[in-house]
Amino acid sequence: MQRSESLLRQLLQTLGFNLPIYAHVVFVNPEFTLYQSPRNKPFIFPTQITRYLKNLNATQSKLTKKHQMLATNLASLHMTDSPFTLLPAYEYEQLRTGITCAKCTSFSLSLKGKYCICHDCGYGEVVATSVIRSVEEFKLLFPTRRITTNAIYDWCQLISSKRKIRTILEKNFKKVGVRQWTYYE
Repeated sequence: MQRSESLLRQLLQTLGFNLPIYAHVVFVNPEFTLYQSPRNKPFIFPTQITRYLKNLNATQSKLTKKHQMLATNLASLHMTDSPFTLLPAYEYEQLRTGITCAKCTSFSLSLKGKYCICHDCGYGEVVATSVIRSVEEFKLLFPTRRITTNAIYDWCQLISSKRKIRTILEKNFKKVGVRQWTYYE
């Protein structure tokens, strides 16, 4: 807690602001209990949050242009993508392909009419829904690859008809190109 407080203080000083900082640890889980908690620590427990926020809102304060400048500076530093997101390197050939169960993620599925049925948990899902979910997984894992009938046929494994894959893709995605150059967005 002291480290994050000092990092915030350091950031504010870098931006040219010297404001007091009061750090607290807020426990939000209503089922949480900390037995024999030290009274001298700035802990806020689930049953205290509402009262703490009421007191905070009741505190009179005047916002100045300096506060607005601080808000603008902090907003400009906002990052939508975390620089700490590290994904492992992987290749298509390394991955197990096939449709997985939407409920238990098992690969143990079979087709029964218009449904994919899981042998492990018994869950059934409409084939088109399963294929669309698999296309979304494919797009997430391989954002630079084009979604083609052949690619999704190979990715899904379970569907024995490329025509069925093409029909599902045409109904649910935007078709681009013609004949062998067709792909979907």
